[in-house]
Amino acid sequence: MTTSATTAVGIDIGGTGIKGALVDLQDGSLLTDRIKVPTPKGAEPEDVLGAVRTVLDTLEVTESDIPLGVAFPAIVKNGRTLSAANVSDAWIGFEAEEFFEDGLGRDIHFANDADVAGVAELRYGAARGEGGLVILTTLGTGIGSAMIYNGVLIPNSELGHLNRANHKRDAEAWTAYSAMERDKLDWEEWAARLQWYYSHVEFLFSPDLFVVGGGVSKHADKFLPLLDIGTRIVPAVHRNNAGIIGAAALALAGETRTTRDGAAEGLAEATTH
Repeated sequence: MTTSATTAVGIDIGGTGIKGALVDLQDGSLLTDRIKVPTPKGAEPEDVLGAVRTVLDTLEVTESDIPLGVAFPAIVKNGRTLSAANVSDAWIGFEAEEFFEDGLGRDIHFANDADVAGVAELRYGAARGEGGLVILTTLGTGIGSAMIYNGVLIPNSELGHLNRANHKRDAEAWTAYSAMERDKLDWEEWAARLQWYYSHVEFLFSPDLFVVGGGVSKHADKFLPLLDIGTRIVPAVHRNNAGIIGAAALALAGETRTTRDGAAEGLAEATTH
């Protein structure tokens, strides 16, 4: 794997679908159609591996000299998955990076899905050129989060699991986009829940910028103007492609730093790899 590569493959594993594409690392654009296959029922490791193979075969990018990054919906530390969001509990405490490398016969870079989405927005999207603390949140089935300080990823923040006072459900159960659909909320009612969430995160971390991702970000004009917080808050640029783009961007070994103007720098230590 070479740091002079200008293209890489990103694979984004989710609870309902597994997506992938070849990505131009210069501008973050997709060089192929986005390939998506259903996440196998139960999302057991062997079945997920088979689905990832299908995506790579369809993309016709199985060559091991093309860098490959994989995003996964779990806490990822030293290549091990420590949680399981909408996938089998078999992933908890699982040597996932080694499993994929052995199963695919190639080196990969393996990281949390929200973390790589944050990197995609920092390098190629809404957070490009921003300093200080940027917090990306993805609003979907749950709430994913990525914290990046002056271009350095602080992995596995899991801000979707903040607890509400005197409430049995955590933040994502109350505030995620799925809660809006489940509880049949209109935009104003959902924004009231978002108001609590972003005000709470703002108080805890004093960020310089919030970036709101996930598919619902395409409707940002319907709910972001309803929020009253002191921190600037903007919709993500790459939405549901951010996981693919960010995984590809981190595919070069040991790379988790992005400079404030969006250019990549290598970082050998303190990574999610």
